Amino acid sequence: MDRILSIECVRITEAAALSAARWIGKGKNDEADQAAVNAMRKTLSKLRIRGKIVIGEGERDEAPMLYIGEDVGSGEGPQVDIAVDPLEGTNMTAQGGNNALAVIALANKGEFLNAPDTYMEKIAVGPQAKGAIDLTLSATENLKNIAKAKGVSVQDLTVIILERDRHKELIREVREAGSCIRLIQDGDVSAALATCWPNRGVDVLMGTGGAPEGVLAAAALRCMGGDIQGRLVFRNEDEKTRAQAMGIREFQKIYRIQELAGGDVVFAATGVTNGDFLKGVRFFPGGAETHSIVMRSATGTVRYVEATHNFNVKQLTF
Repeated sequence: MDRILSIECVRITEAAALSAARWIGKGKNDEADQAAVNAMRKTLSKLRIRGKIVIGEGERDEAPMLYIGEDVGSGEGPQVDIAVDPLEGTNMTAQGGNNALAVIALANKGEFLNAPDTYMEKIAVGPQAKGAIDLTLSATENLKNIAKAKGVSVQDLTVIILERDRHKELIREVREAGSCIRLIQDGDVSAALATCWPNRGVDVLMGTGGAPEGVLAAAALRCMGGDIQGRLVFRNEDEKTRAQAMGIREFQKIYRIQELAGGDVVFAATGVTNGDFLKGVRFFPGGAETHSIVMRSATGTVRYVEATHNFNVKQLTF
């Protein structure tokens, strides 16, 4: 993967974040999401790649979203597979909450898991607990193994979980094991990333969320030395049929990190609203400031990019 692409990826997430940020706190989920999609698609069209969306917001019949199977890029340059979430946290953006991001990841052709827009059971950790997780085990057993790998007690661990009715039993088990819990409304890509920074106070992500976010999280964790496992959770027979058409044969298969995001991976994200590790877009007369992160698995390099955008020179046209 050309390292120049990593900087180009930031331009894509910046455009999506700037457009979505116009809708912060306005209670318009769909409008915020569509603004991010439009900006990301337009910026992607200028990128010198032959790209295909393999992880997106929906499928072909759901256009104008960035749908699975959509061809993007200039039509010249390397063939790449692309995973996108133009706005991770539409609810957070609409409500003026925290941790909304514009996210993209690139890999060589065939290196991302190609799956329908369904759910995924996940467990993710940072570098200290790499290799200590196993989705075939219970939450309690995983917590014991993570604590052992990190040299702490189970009571010292903090588990981040999406606050959903489907997680009531998981939350009960984690509490009985003695670990602390941090419940979030949305944003399990940023939650998975939080496990990689000790000062974020998060040790493990557990629970079921979107499959697209699982692949994006895997791409980021590959760059940061973390670990993740995922298992697809289908909501209906139609999703299973579409998964089979994409080449998935084992519905209960547990995917390791390299199977979710293999090869040379580039990951980029720009903050839309203020969050745990990225600042949100800040508008000022005639421009705006953005805060982004870009990473490459080949080198393990993590870069933060703070940019000032001058609207007197370059207007937002998305």
